[in-house]
Order: sequence, then C-alpha cells, then structure tokens
Amino acid sequence: MARQAKIARKTKETSIKVSLNLDGKGDYEIQTPVPFLNHMLELFARHGLFDLAIHAEGDTAVDFHHTVEDVGICLGKAFEKSLEDKRGIVRYGHASIPMDEALAQVSVDISGRPRLIFHAEIPKEKVGDFDLELAEEFFRAFSNHIKATFHISLIYGDNLHHILEAMFKALGRALDQATALDQRNPMVPSTKGTLE
Repeated sequence: MARQAKIARKTKETSIKVSLNLDGKGDYEIQTPVPFLNHMLELFARHGLFDLAIHAEGDTAVDFHHTVEDVGICLGKAFEKSLEDKRGIVRYGHASIPMDEALAQVSVDISGRPRLIFHAEIPKEKVGDFDLELAEEFFRAFSNHIKATFHISLIYGDNLHHILEAMFKALGRALDQATALDQRNPMVPSTKGTLE
C-alpha cells in the first residue's frame, strides 16, 4: 500500500502545496521563497529518503516567519496523513549527525503526542537572509502537525550553517527510521492499541 499524501493550504499569508511519498528514494522538488529553507528541506528529503515536493508562496515582504511556519504545518500534516493509523511502523527513530565541526542529535517518537524539546543555544542571527530562530518555529510546527515528539539537541558546533544542516539531516534520518515498516510487528506499536 502506497504511503503517500498531498496537502494544500491557503491563507491570507501563504499558499502551500506538499506532496510526500514516505517510501521514496530521496527525490525532491522544493520551491519556496526562502532559499535557505529550500536547501534544508532538500537535505531532509535526501537523507530521509522521502520523495518530497513543496511549492510555497508567502508574504515574505513582511518576513519569512509565516512561510517557514506554514511549510512546517503542511509537512507535518502530510506525514500524519501518509502514516494513517500508524499500524506496523517502527515508531521510534534516532540519529546523531556530524557536519564538519557541528554535531546534532535527534530522537523521534511518533506517539500521537506533539512535543518539541529543542536544546540549542543558537544566537538570534541570520544565515544569509534566514533568521536562525525560525528553525525552531519550523520544527515546532512540524512536530505539532505530524503529532510526534521531537528531541533536537545541538551537542556542539560553531558554524551556524553547519549546525542547522546537521539538525535537518538528523531529523530526516530519525524520521526514516521511525516511519519504516517493522516486518516483525504489523500491529500499532503501542500497548494501548492506538497512537492517537
């Protein structure tokens, strides 16, 4: 059974379309008005082996906040929809990813309970035009709408680009593990019988 989803969301601030195939090869087509976000999502898709298409427009004349957050919302909804009742998934995933001098660690529980724990002392600075604090907003929106717990930690690092790159790659790898089908257990991976 194909584990795929398409999401469209239009507000007065943004217009976003997402197409996701969980069991892909890491192919991507990312087009948002936020170039650094495009780069991070390309890394996420490639290292998570998700086929991902995102087309977004937003009120970037105001700032990037609405677009970045709403892309996170739509991506979370696409994952949540493609997982259906979560029957047979591994549920948990973890990755520790280096990017040169930076090391990021991500643990994921597709529990039905949204929560972001973000341990990273990232200064309120920019990489290019991208406000670094928007990364946390993206991760929170994604976590809330996939309905999963994300623990994202910066272990160490100096280069701000490398830090975020390690985080996005680690999230892709951890979600690849967590969404994988467990050949030994076709049931919902919970003693409650549900992940709601």
